[in-house]
Amino acid sequence: MISDERKHEYRRIKHSVFTWSQDRRDIVGIAVVGPWARKSAQMDSHLDLLVLTPNKDHYITTESWISHALPSPGEIVRTRVWGALAERQVRLPSGLVVEFGFVAPSWASIDPVDPATAHLVLDGCLPLVDPGSVIERLIQAVQLL
Repeated sequence: MISDERKHEYRRIKHSVFTWSQDRRDIVGIAVVGPWARKSAQMDSHLDLLVLTPNKDHYITTESWISHALPSPGEIVRTRVWGALAERQVRLPSGLVVEFGFVAPSWASIDPVDPATAHLVLDGCLPLVDPGSVIERLIQAVQLL
């Protein structure tokens, strides 16, 4: 079960990430994925954010953006590249780990949908920032598979 404090923190983080993204022309879309998206998160669940950007290397080699994206300071606990995805994990003072996964916009291609992409979307995907409806189109394409 998730505490009311953690739910509030989740909402604050979503708002902060949304606001930060509005000033970033290189962000094509952001989605909450995993347990928070499918409403099955527990107190120890990471908050997984998938960020579509052509500049993923920038986000894994610099740190200044983190203080703008999150509502409170955090400590980077891991940076790793998993194929097409570059991951940055940040632990907040509350203990919540926010995991940013950066991928190129082509990751969300629907012609055809990559099987690994489809698996992630089926496991829970909630658009947070999607001005061009790229994420929404991907979700719809995966549901038709």
